Amino acid sequence: MTPDSRTVLVTGGAGYIGAHAALALAERGYRPLVLDNLSKGHREPIARALGTPVIQADTRDRAALDAIFARERIDAVMHFAAFIEVGESVADPLRYYENNVHGTVTLLQAMQAAGVSRFVFSSTCATYGVPEVVPIPEDHPQNPLNPYGRSKLVVEKILAECETAWRLRSVIFRYFNAAGAHPSGLLGEDHDPETHLIPLVLSAALGKRPSIRIFGEDYDTPDGTCIRDYIHVSDLADAHVLGIEYLLGDGASTAVNLGNGRGFSVKEVIAAATRVTGRPIDVEKAERRPGDSPVLVGSSARARKLLGWAPRYPDLETILAHAWAWHQRKA
Repeated sequence: MTPDSRTVLVTGGAGYIGAHAALALAERGYRPLVLDNLSKGHREPIARALGTPVIQADTRDRAALDAIFARERIDAVMHFAAFIEVGESVADPLRYYENNVHGTVTLLQAMQAAGVSRFVFSSTCATYGVPEVVPIPEDHPQNPLNPYGRSKLVVEKILAECETAWRLRSVIFRYFNAAGAHPSGLLGEDHDPETHLIPLVLSAALGKRPSIRIFGEDYDTPDGTCIRDYIHVSDLADAHVLGIEYLLGDGASTAVNLGNGRGFSVKEVIAAATRVTGRPIDVEKAERRPGDSPVLVGSSARARKLLGWAPRYPDLETILAHAWAWHQRKA
């Protein structure tokens, strides 16, 4: 069966990473069906890029899901629909469990009823908590520090139990800090409110905000600020397509890290953004945020070996340059 006869339901497909994955599927000849409740996602960019409408529905709406599965012959599901803000999850944990866990359970129930058994899940390195070794391997203990990470870990456990119960097969992607924008400029990062470092830094460079806040300068890192592994969003999207192909080829369920294997501190990101934009970026010091790990850097050896994945844009300045081009167009 050729890719263009394969239909993939992409939940949360009007969001930042989901939209890039949906476009990557289309570029590889698959037929993505984008579903999003549009509480956070943006309909127009991905609808324009694909030339097809977004299905507005919520993963907690079983009737809507059943109607989609009855109407369409769906071969696999990519699941991105989730709340993702660490600080918000600490302030309102029940909202995160209700959306991230209940929404996934309802989706899985609809899949089971429709006989769809291939599932690619957007998880997170936040399930690891404070790393005992760096780069973090997939068999590292999972001790999340915040409700966001715990909500994703709960789903990972549910997927394993569904495999035992009804032979669901899944690829779980635990990725590190998604960043950048599609090189074409069609898609980029647009959260409201924005909490991610790179778009905030670029917003400061554009003069849309007076400064960038550094949350904590007393971590046990070389310059005292948190270190993160930044991965280009298009490289994440490529990996998700490879995950679908792996499952369509009868690959066994697995969990896979997606990162570049190299970390950059908050101060290093700000310095690189200053070079890329050619603009000064003012900095404001702030207290640590609850739930932040000092260092999160992942090993992507399994992704490279099992899926044949390799990032096309591993360089931080390339990631920043693509994001900067998109933010300038958006401005």
